[in-house]
Amino acid sequence: MSHTPGIRQAQKEQTRQALLDAGLRLLDRQSLSSLGLREVTRAVGVTPAAFYRHFPDMAALGVALVSEALGSLHAVIRNAMTAGGQDSDELIDRTVAITAGYVDEHRAHVRFIARERYGGVRPVRQAIAAELGRFTDEVAAGLASQPVSAGWNAADLRVLAGLYVDHMVLTAAAIMEAPQDDRAAREEITRAARLQMQIISVGRRHWDERPA
Repeated sequence: MSHTPGIRQAQKEQTRQALLDAGLRLLDRQSLSSLGLREVTRAVGVTPAAFYRHFPDMAALGVALVSEALGSLHAVIRNAMTAGGQDSDELIDRTVAITAGYVDEHRAHVRFIARERYGGVRPVRQAIAAELGRFTDEVAAGLASQPVSAGWNAADLRVLAGLYVDHMVLTAAAIMEAPQDDRAAREEITRAARLQMQIISVGRRHWDERPA
């Protein structure tokens, strides 16, 4: 009997994860605003009452998917920013490789974020914006530690970090939309991504030379 609460908790977590997984699968070809609660519960084989034991509504399920999709990236980005070698081209290559690798491993999550970032469910839009804001803060902190950032104020560094984060999101969406078996298309996307980031970096290096 002493193990019963633990078993029940494990079953509860399994059901919650099954709801998230089913929601993500069903969102492969539709937006969250068009997905019905009963579609999700039918896919899992539970009642709507069971759904409400985990989420108050579909928006809450969407917010949980945002956390699932982006939460693990924070440590990856911090490691990328603090890894040895702060040369601009090396950091760019590392960032593009991280982005491409994440898409390969989490295509459904990337598609969900790309679609819902400007979608019709406000709490989900806000959750995505909050996560990307935290990414921006982490990238800004990493940039601030680099010698080339000497003389930059915090506000300008955060704007620069926002450019990098937005670029990562757009690159991820582009990689995801390319046919998985089209190696040439993927290479062109990553080549363009590197070039765009290099252009941003050139502006960064010469920022203090701008007219007053």
